[in-house]
Amino acid sequence: MTGPTAPDRDAVRALAELLRTWWELSAREGRPKPTQQSLAGRLGIDQTTLSRYLNPRHPSTAPLRTVELLHTVLRAPAADLPRARALAEAAAAGAARKSPRPAGTAPADAPDAPAAGPQDPSAGPRSPVPVSAPPPAPVPAAPVTRRTAATRAVLAFLGVLTLGGGIGLGWGALAHRTGQDGPPVAAVAAPAGPTAAGWPLARKGDLLWKARAVQYLLRAHGHAVEADGDFGVRTAAAVKKFQADHGLLADGKVGPRTWSHLIIRIDSRHAPQQAVVALQYLLDNSGTATDITGLFTPSTTRSLEAFQHDRALPVTGVADRDTWRALLAAQGPGIHR
Repeated sequence: MTGPTAPDRDAVRALAELLRTWWELSAREGRPKPTQQSLAGRLGIDQTTLSRYLNPRHPSTAPLRTVELLHTVLRAPAADLPRARALAEAAAAGAARKSPRPAGTAPADAPDAPAAGPQDPSAGPRSPVPVSAPPPAPVPAAPVTRRTAATRAVLAFLGVLTLGGGIGLGWGALAHRTGQDGPPVAAVAAPAGPTAAGWPLARKGDLLWKARAVQYLLRAHGHAVEADGDFGVRTAAAVKKFQADHGLLADGKVGPRTWSHLIIRIDSRHAPQQAVVALQYLLDNSGTATDITGLFTPSTTRSLEAFQHDRALPVTGVADRDTWRALLAAQGPGIHR
């Protein structure tokens, strides 16, 4: 096929119109409409690329992750998100048909990684395309790229520090100073990374999956917060209230101990709606296709079991502590405004 079909072109145009509408109507509740330059900076793309995404006359297909981030940053209506996702997927499918690749090769320029600016890390691993395995043959040694060499150098350096006790002593002192929910110094250095116990650190300013996971679970515990994907003042206040109610340090940051109280064990006999929504959202965002209904259906159980199997967890169909932690770790880099 040499070009996109009419339905594909319609999807690209409809997506651009919807994104343009979000941008035009973003000035409300006393907030000014962001300029395209400032909006592009928040998305991690250049202004020219964003302008094409917002131009229905000469549109360019916005990647799904960018669409989701625009929805959050512009505070677009929640009801628009499913349609926007469907249009983005349809447009991306048309682009894939337009540019077929030889069998067994991976895309050289994935749509979620623009040429200029940092990669858009707003959601879990949706884009990677599986590559068919070659016939059994001796595996050649991987070429040593600059990234590989740099990684080895970092690992060697960390090994030296570990032998000298520097890492252990430094982390112990840091943990002693910062209390129960993870070191703020480490959060500044690597805000998207996991905490010492393998749980992510979620805090005010986080967007998309970190914010939504916290918000859905707060709602499951009876806190009236909006699940808008923006960890703002109200979400932080609800976290502090939750922490105080459970005898935790009320700092508004969700670290290992707060996550341990916030998550809810879900099985066929106990499945609070908002907790199930959180579970389904994280499953779907991790690449395990799951309908987000709030109902713990047999389909949800199968998705959960597939995730557990893929992560070498006990395949129980029960969302326990280890499964929640693995789900959060599978979301990919976070994004912080």
